[in-house]
Amino acid sequence: MELANRLAAIATRVANNNVVLDVCLVASFVVLGFRSLNQQKYMEAMETEKQSLIKSNKALKNTIWDWKQQLFAEASSDSALVPLARLKAIYGEAPSLTQTVDAVRGDAKGPAAKIMI
Repeated sequence: MELANRLAAIATRVANNNVVLDVCLVASFVVLGFRSLNQQKYMEAMETEKQSLIKSNKALKNTIWDWKQQLFAEASSDSALVPLARLKAIYGEAPSLTQTVDAVRGDAKGPAAKIMI
């Protein structure tokens, strides 16, 4: 029991000692400072990677656009394997080929007529 009382007295003196509290606060401040520095470096690395990814995405979009335009140019010639109308339907730039064919044939189904009695 005496040992427990001694430990409690030591803990009380340490808790009331301003030097110990100041050391704990300074240590906490240093640890938080290092953590903040590491997070700042990580954020800067992420920003750099983001800018790099944006540039590469723009380059890929431009390349795809150029390939698409070249494909359309080749499809507009007489010896094209796939007609231009079909390519535009594939890329969603024109109504689908089946809708166009149905409209030309007159098979396009409009809204069903309602019968009222």
